[in-house]
Amino acid sequence: MDRDDTTLRVLSTSDLAGLDITLADVVDTVEQAYRTLAAGQSDNPRKLTVKPADGHSVSYAMLGRDGVRNVVAIKTSYKHGLDLGREEQHYYTTLTLYDDTTGLPVAMMDCARIGSLRTPAVSALLARECAAPGASTALVIGTGTQGRLALPFLLSTLPGLDRLLLSGTHPDGIAAVRAELARHFPDRRIELVTDLRAAARDADVVVATAGGHTTAAVEADWLRRGAVSILVGHGLAPSTLHRADRVIATSEAQMRVTGTDMADPDGKLPAVDLELPVVLSGVSRARTAPDQRIFAYNSGLVVTDIALGHRFAQLAAAQGLGTEVPLWR
Repeated sequence: MDRDDTTLRVLSTSDLAGLDITLADVVDTVEQAYRTLAAGQSDNPRKLTVKPADGHSVSYAMLGRDGVRNVVAIKTSYKHGLDLGREEQHYYTTLTLYDDTTGLPVAMMDCARIGSLRTPAVSALLARECAAPGASTALVIGTGTQGRLALPFLLSTLPGLDRLLLSGTHPDGIAAVRAELARHFPDRRIELVTDLRAAARDADVVVATAGGHTTAAVEADWLRRGAVSILVGHGLAPSTLHRADRVIATSEAQMRVTGTDMADPDGKLPAVDLELPVVLSGVSRARTAPDQRIFAYNSGLVVTDIALGHRFAQLAAAQGLGTEVPLWR
């Protein structure tokens, strides 16, 4: 991408919305980022967090470097109105990338679509690595941004899933989940469930993506032997973590920052058995027995945002999308 040292390509929400990218491309890009990190070629320092005492907002700052793409990036995330309903909340996230070969800026972009794709792709990778052999039933809890693409991504990594369950209460969200599945897998159908306990008992894979105000909370003893429960947002009770046979996380350090709501009464979280980058590298296996209940924590790593953001920047540049801003002139 041709750049100079005074201008910055800014990619808006609408610029990124017009880019076509396949589920397979997203999964491959995210997986490569994890493998590169496991090989010691990338850097992903612990995120910085700021949260006021009353908890009405939360902010994150994340810096990282992709050693294969030779890209350095900074991601910021700010959410306001955590004490309010979903419609009243404000959320802003940006990603700024620099080419570490030329030293020139690549792009600054809205990171919302990147996150909406990266996160379910990571859940799908966790499901692929943690699911028991012959897993056939998946349950998604929540119909927000992460819930809407959870099933298409799960089917991209676990094509053997033949029963798809959805637990949700928002009609618009439920319709959006159905629409996304129909767009990617028009021959597949969703079963909307009202008895969460019964649905969890049937599921081999549970992905909890609900918002903070949800009343859904799957308990450990609801899960069948061999099930994997993946926490993205909310919808799992702390017992699913503390009574799991194995605990897998994208990052143990980040789980200890963002997963405090899953702590026991003493404020403690159990140790993580393996991190996803190590699993994807092939050094160790997430599951060591078919009947193990596995808890997986998906907190996201900025190296995956960097890789996927850089992929979007490449696609956008090829189509001439974005606005050139003389930021340093």
